Amino acid sequence: MTEAVIQIENAVVSYRETIALRGVSLAVEKGEFIAVIGPNGSGKTTLLTVINGLVHLTQGQVQVLGRDINGGNRHALRRQVGYVAQVSNIDQRMPISVREVVMIGRYGLLGFFRQPSRRDWLLADEALSMVGMTHLAKRPIGHLSGGEQQRVAIARCLAQEPDIFLLDEPTASLDWKAQTEILELVKRIHDERHLTTLFVTHDLDALPHTCDRVILVKDGLIVGDNTPDKLISTETLSRLYNLPAEVVEVRRPHIHTRSH
Repeated sequence: MTEAVIQIENAVVSYRETIALRGVSLAVEKGEFIAVIGPNGSGKTTLLTVINGLVHLTQGQVQVLGRDINGGNRHALRRQVGYVAQVSNIDQRMPISVREVVMIGRYGLLGFFRQPSRRDWLLADEALSMVGMTHLAKRPIGHLSGGEQQRVAIARCLAQEPDIFLLDEPTASLDWKAQTEILELVKRIHDERHLTTLFVTHDLDALPHTCDRVILVKDGLIVGDNTPDKLISTETLSRLYNLPAEVVEVRRPHIHTRSH
C-alpha cells in the first residue's frame, strides 16, 4: 500500500467572519502529482497553507510526513515542505544576486548563526543548474524577467531538498512562453526528484499537462477529486467556474494522466 504523506480530516479554517475551508478531507500519497484548480477565493491557497503548517485550524486534524500539524514542530516540518508562490515584483535596486537568493533555501536547515558550507553552495549551484539559471548566478535578482525570477524561486525551493513541493499559482502574470516553460520544468523536477507535488492554479490555460489527480475546489469545499480523464470535462469546468460551456470548451486544457 502506498504511503500517505498528507492526511487532512475535516479541516475548517476561518479568517474572522470568512470561512476559507469548510470541513475539507484529503489524502495525498507519496510521489503523487496533483493539480488543484478552482476560481479565485475558492480556498486553494488556504489548502496549501494548511499543509505547510502556516494556519491555525478552527476544527479538524492534519498530518504531514507523519507529523501532527496541530501539536508538532511546524518549523521542522517546513524544512521538508518547499513552497513556491506566484511571481511578485522585485525592486531592481535590491542588492542580492540570483545565487544568494537560492542559498536562502538552505538557511532554514543551517540553524542560527551558521554560515553556509561548501556543500550548501554546491547544492545551491546544483539547483540553479537544474532550472537552467547558472549563467545568471551573479545577476541581481531584480534585473531578471518574471519567468527567470520564478525559475530562481523554484531553485531556492530545490536547494531546501524538500519532500513535498507546493506551488501556488506559479505561472500567474507570466506570458504564454514562460508559462509553458515553467510547467515543463515543474514536471521534470517532480519526476527527477521523486517529489510529492501539489500545483495550484485558477487559470485553465496554466494547468499542468500531466498529473495523477485533479482536485476541484469551490467555496471552501473539495467538489471533485479524480483522475484527469474522469474529471476534466466541459460540463464539470463550466459548473466550477460559472462560465458558459462554449467559453470553457475553447480554454479546456488537454490534460492527461502521468505515465508511471
